[in-house]
Amino acid sequence: MVDVFAGHMLVNKDGEAVDPEEALKNKVVGIYFSGGWCTPCRDFTPRLCEFYTELMLETPAAQFEIVFVSSDKSQADMLSYIAAMHGDWLALPWKDQYKTELKKKYTITAIPKLVIVKQNGDVITDKGRKQIRAYGLACFRNWIEVADVFQNFSSE
Repeated sequence: MVDVFAGHMLVNKDGEAVDPEEALKNKVVGIYFSGGWCTPCRDFTPRLCEFYTELMLETPAAQFEIVFVSSDKSQADMLSYIAAMHGDWLALPWKDQYKTELKKKYTITAIPKLVIVKQNGDVITDKGRKQIRAYGLACFRNWIEVADVFQNFSSE
C-alpha cells in the first residue's frame, strides 16, 4: 500500500469508502491535486481520464491508481467536478484536512499537479502532467520501472 495514505479512508467516484491499503496495494499512485474552478485543471482532467482508462483496459490492467486531492471551495463543488469530469479513480474526502499536509509534503504551489509516487510515498516524478502530455502511455512504463512494485504485465 502507499504509506502516504495510511490511516486515511478514500472514496470512489460513487462516494463509497475505500480502504487505501487494499486499493493501492502494489500500484504506482498518481496524487492529483486539482480543482473544478481551475481552467488548466479542467483542460488536463479529460486527458488524465483518457490516460487512466487506457491503462485500466490493458490486460491485465496496469498497476496504477489515481487519488484526487481537491482544492475545491466546498464538498458540493468537489462532488460536481468529480461527477462531471473525473475518471473512475479515488479521492481523499473533501473534509479530510490531511490534504493540507499532502500539499506541504509534495510542495504544491499551483494546480493542476500530478505527483507520481512509489509504494512508500517517495516521489517518482512531480511532473506527471507534463509527462502524460509529452509521452502518453509510454511514461507509465518509465514510472513502473522505478516504482518497486511487482509487475504483472508482459513486456512484448
